Amino acid sequence: MNRLDNKIAIITGGANGQGAVEAELFIEAGAKVVITDINSTAGEETAARLGDKCTFVQHDVSSEEDWARVVQTTLDLHGQIDVLVNNAGIFKVLTLEETDLKVWEQTVAINQTGVFLGMRAVAPAMKQKKSGSIVNISSIAGLTSAKAHAYCATKWAVRGMSKAAAVEFGPSNIRVNSVHPGFIDTPMLDAHGVPREQLVAKVPLGRTAEVIEVARVVLFLASEDSSYCTGHEFVVDGAIKA
Repeated sequence: MNRLDNKIAIITGGANGQGAVEAELFIEAGAKVVITDINSTAGEETAARLGDKCTFVQHDVSSEEDWARVVQTTLDLHGQIDVLVNNAGIFKVLTLEETDLKVWEQTVAINQTGVFLGMRAVAPAMKQKKSGSIVNISSIAGLTSAKAHAYCATKWAVRGMSKAAAVEFGPSNIRVNSVHPGFIDTPMLDAHGVPREQLVAKVPLGRTAEVIEVARVVLFLASEDSSYCTGHEFVVDGAIKA
C-alpha cells in the first residue's frame, strides 16, 4: 500500500519548482492531486505531464472567491479533501526602508493571507471527514532574521498561524504543521543577490538542498507516518539553525 493511497491533495504554487515536485511525489505515493497556480500556461503543462491523477486550476491565493472555486472543484471531482499544501509564495530582497506599501501588501496577500484563506477554505471538508493534514511552507526566515523584511514577517506569521490552527483543529483530527526550508536549489535562490558559494558557506552540510529533499518532508507530513505530529516546525536547512 502506498503512503497516500485514496488521498486527495491540493497543492498551491504547483505549476513548477517545489510545488510541481511535491505533486509528482504525491502521485507516486498514490494520491490524486489538484495543483493551483496563477500561471495557467505552466500549470496546464505540469498537469499534462503528470497525467490523469493531476488536475490544474488557475488560482490567485489572495482571492477568497478563487479559494472557494478551488475547493468546490476538488470536491466535485473527488468528493473529499485530505491534504492541503500551502506552497505558493513570493520573495523579494528588500530591507524595511526599501519596502514600499505596495510590495508589503502584495507579499502579505500571497504569503500570509493566502495561507489563512486556504486553511479556512478546506476546514469544513476536513472537519466533515474528521481527518486532514495541512502543510504550510514557511522558511528559515520564519525562524530568524533576514534582509527581506516583508518576506521574513510573513514567514514568521505562517509559523504562528500554523500553531494556532493546529490547536483549533486538533479536536477534529486535522493536523497543521509548517516546513522551514533553508537554501534550496531553485531559481528563487538567486533572488538573494548573493553568490551561491557564499550561501553554501553558511551551511554545515556544505551544499544547497535539492527540491526533492523538501518534498519528502512534505510527503511525510501529508501521510499517516506523521499521525501524531501537529503544531510544529520541520526544518530542512542542512543545520544552518542548529
